Order: sequence, then C-alpha cells, then structure tokens
Amino acid sequence: MLLKGIFGRRCIPLIPKGKLIGSRHFTQLNKHIQYPKIGSNRQTVTQMLSLRYNSNKNGGGLENEPDHKQTTPQPHVRVTKEQLLAKATNLFSRLQIRFKWLMKRSNRPFNTDDYSALFSWLVMGNALLFFLATTTFFSLVIYTANTVLAQEFVARKLGEFITKNSNLTVVFEHAIVPGWSDGKISFRKCFVSRRPKETKQFIKGSSAEAYATSLAGREGNGINDVNGENSDIILVDSEDTDDGNYTQYDLTIEEVNVSLSFNKWVNGSGIIKTMEIKGLRGVVDRTHVRWSEDDDATNYKNVYHPGDFEFEDFKMEDVLFKLKQPNAFRPFDVAIYNCELSRLRKHWLFYDLLNANIMSGSYDNSLFTIHKKQRLDDFGSSSSSPGLANANWQRVTRCRVDSLNVDHLNTGLEGPFGWITDGKVDMVGDVMVPRENKDLNVAELVSIIAESIRKEATRYRNPDVPASTHNSSSKDGSESTVTTSDVLKYFVLDLTIRLNNVKASVPFQTPELSYINYALIRPIVAYINSKNTFIEIHNRVVKNLEDFSGSWTVYDSLLMDDISTEVYDNFVDYVANEEARLVRMKKLGFWTLQVLLQVLVIGLGSLS
Repeated sequence: MLLKGIFGRRCIPLIPKGKLIGSRHFTQLNKHIQYPKIGSNRQTVTQMLSLRYNSNKNGGGLENEPDHKQTTPQPHVRVTKEQLLAKATNLFSRLQIRFKWLMKRSNRPFNTDDYSALFSWLVMGNALLFFLATTTFFSLVIYTANTVLAQEFVARKLGEFITKNSNLTVVFEHAIVPGWSDGKISFRKCFVSRRPKETKQFIKGSSAEAYATSLAGREGNGINDVNGENSDIILVDSEDTDDGNYTQYDLTIEEVNVSLSFNKWVNGSGIIKTMEIKGLRGVVDRTHVRWSEDDDATNYKNVYHPGDFEFEDFKMEDVLFKLKQPNAFRPFDVAIYNCELSRLRKHWLFYDLLNANIMSGSYDNSLFTIHKKQRLDDFGSSSSSPGLANANWQRVTRCRVDSLNVDHLNTGLEGPFGWITDGKVDMVGDVMVPRENKDLNVAELVSIIAESIRKEATRYRNPDVPASTHNSSSKDGSESTVTTSDVLKYFVLDLTIRLNNVKASVPFQTPELSYINYALIRPIVAYINSKNTFIEIHNRVVKNLEDFSGSWTVYDSLLMDDISTEVYDNFVDYVANEEARLVRMKKLGFWTLQVLLQVLVIGLGSLS
C-alpha cells in the first residue's frame, strides 16, 4: 500500500505489518526518502530505519505504530534452592537461604505480611501445644529457661513461687529437668516442709541443711520458750500468728515425676494429671495437734475448693518416715514399699486409699497390704460360676493388717477397744463397692442394707446418754425406704478381727456411749480375759459413701465408731452365748446327777 510519508510530499512504500525487509530493500528505501528541512537530518532518520531493520531481523517485523494487544509476555524463570545455595559464600548466608526457603519458598526479603504470619503461627502453635500437650509445653519452657539462664536460678525461682503461694517450704537441690522419654517433668532431691513460718524469704540450698534448719527453728522457737532467753521476742498480730495446730512434717524426696493437663486445670481439678514419688524420708510430727474438750472429728473434714488435686494415676515406692503422735504416744516408723492408685483425690483421700490397686508396707512393724481380691469369675460371665454372688460388686478390695499393737486402737476410744490394755490384733477386711449399673440384680444389696438398718433400729439405746446427731446418719429410715436407686450410695465392709493374747480391764470412768449397757461392761471384760488366747470377731459394716466425702482418716469418716459398735454387739452376743452355754452346762450337770442318783437308787433297791 502507498501512504504519504511524514517527511515530505513524496510517498514511499512502507512494508506491511509483520513483513520482513532485507538489506537491499533498506538501501532503496533510504534513497527514496525526502528529508525535511526542519531540525532533522539524514543521519537521524537513518538511525530510525536501522532500529526498525534490526527489529525485523530479530523476528519482530517493521511496525509504524505499536500494537499492545499482540505483545507476547516473556516466561518467568523460577530460581531454585540449589541455585541460591550455590551462590552463597558463607555459613550464615546458607542458613538464611534455608530459613527463607522453609518459611516462604523464595529468597525475597521479609515484609509486614510475613512477620505477622510468623507471629500468628508462633502464638497459635504454642496455644495448641499448651492445650493439647501441656506437659510438653512446660518441658520446652523449662528446657529453654535452663538453656538461657542458670539451672540453679530456675530451680530457686520455682521454689520461691511455690513457697510464696502455699503453706509449704520447698527446696530443689538439683535442677528441674524434663523427661523426654516418658513425657514427664522430673524433680530430684526435693525438700518439702510445713512448719510455722516466720519469714517469707526463700533460698535454694541443700535439702539436708534445710531439714536441719527446720528442726533447729522448731526447737529454738522463741514463741514456745516464753521463759527462756528468747522471751523478749515481740509477738505479731494474732491474725498473722501461726499457732502450729496442724500436722507438721519435714520430708526429703529423692525423685518426683509429674505430668500436666490443661483439661484438668480448666475443670477445677488441678493441673497435675499423674504423679510418681520415689525415695521419701523424713518426720511427720503431730505432737502439736490438740483438740477442745467436746470436739468432734467430723469438724476437721476437708472442705472442697476448686483446684483441689485429683490425680488420675498415683504411684509411690520406697517411703519411710517416723510418725510422732500427740498425747506423749511413742514414736514409730511407717513404711510403704509399693503403692499404686488408679486415682487419688484430695476430697476422697481415705476412700481412694481403701480402693487402691496395690499397697504394701508396715505400720509400727506390722505388715499391711491392700490389693484387689482375686475371684474365680473375674474373667468369666457364665451363670454357673461359683462366684456369681460377687457379680453385683464392682470391686472387692482385700485389706489386711497383721500383729498390730492394740494401743493404736484403744488410745482415746471409749468403746470395747478402749477396755483392752494389751495384746495384738489381726484384721482382714473386704471392701465391696456396688456396680454402677441400673440393670444389676440388687436383691442381695438391698437385703444387706435392710439388715443393717434393722439392726440399727433394734440396738440398745442407753437412756442416760443422748444419741449422737451424726452417728449412723447414713442408715436412718426404715426398710421400706431402701430402693434400687439408693443402693449405689452404700458400700459394705466385711471385717474379721482376731484378738491374740489380749488383756482387758474395767474402765475407771463409765463410757458415755449411747449403745453401751453399763451392766454388760464387767461380763464383757471377764469374757475377754477368760478367752484371751484367741478371740475372733466377724463384723459387717454398711456405710453411706457420703460419709467419706472430705475424710482423710478412719476417725473423721466415722468408720472407727461403726467398727466399735459392731465389736460391742458381737461381744454382747458372745457373752449371751457364754451365759446360755453355762446354763445348759448346769442343766446338763443337774440332769446327769439326777440320772446317777436314779441308777444308784434302782441298784440299791435291786440288792435289797
């Protein structure tokens, strides 16, 4: 096509769009151009044509006006990780390249979005780790603190925190280390003490030195030694005074392993999930404990607070401590060789100990064991099993104590155990808890509970002594009030007591117990002394599970009172049977004498 040139009136043939030109055409085109007389020259136009020629030579074609619609984009070449590492000159640059490639798969500089994403990832990752694996989270925190700071500094600060927020004094002699193999946190060489505090300061040191300091502070306390050289100590306000009327102890623990759970902490059952104690030594001092004159053990039950510990698994081994009792009772040793509990709750401490998986030890050199009783139907469901009668019980735990000194039972008691002054006691008990199943056959359970209620209703009541308000509160009512929905609230203890070589004496003061008949005290004491070699007593105690709520001992749960009541009833039956036997012997002797006299008279008559 012919177009008017831009440099004059003469027209030049322009190459159509997309067509290539050669060098010969370029020379001819250059001759036909009439250059304008204004500001341009031949050299400028020649340069413009050279650019267009070079463009056509490279394959683009000669174009008079740009065409943006048909421009082909150049392909993007992606840089690989190996190319970047090959250009790196030192270790730091390689680490930087690897970190950037790990985070965003490129080598471009970090921007605000990258920093915000990294921060969100760190926050959410730690939050999820804290929620789902609490022990691992705290293990990482402890490991980081031990790496950044001194291990002794971390142990000291943790001890100060525990001491400040509790009534305990804690010393960590060794560093706190996370156990990566078993997923627990280990505390080694710990010292735990509870004594009246005079200062809130706490330092890390040796557990042996802390133990000696606590004993020295207790013996040289100026508040107790009012007439001594420390009598000029100024007493603080009564609200801040620690009277020490509680169980005090100084314990050294070789190793404590714990695992944590965020779930339990949110539910108000403490953050510790499992605990394992190995190697405990020390002294448990109860000589400071005192009661008022008409005090009741149920007043000292534990009051539930959110956050009370509830361990899902508790283990303890190699435990030995000296127990000092009040009222100038002789100190003795308590040892626990092995202890495994499926759960241990602060509010149900005594009940969980009675239902231990296994526990063995010694109490004042008397061996005791608690274990699950083996039955023939443990792994079978056949109706012909000889142990079918036990199918109603969820668990049967055997408790056994051998050769226990009777002074552990008669101290402070006014019942039959209080009349025994010397001897040994063997106890074997089966703790039976009903199954939590609404479809079970509760006929046996209802009959046991009804029999206990009937016995309680027909028991002798001393009119001179008012009945206790809480005694046998779990058995109030009649037989008709016992329904299948109430059966699961009771547990049964079958206890066999064997008295060996015992001696009894009539109490100086008449016991003020509602179930004791004063006229039977002397016959019971005479029966014990006459059968002192061996006396076996079978008891069945039925208790409401609510009696164990908050109880830590056999006294505040009223189990000791129920056992004393059953023992007294058995002694009454034994005395009645003994008197009946004597009456039968007298009748038999009189009948024998009568027969002999008749034979003698008949013989004399026949001789005459």
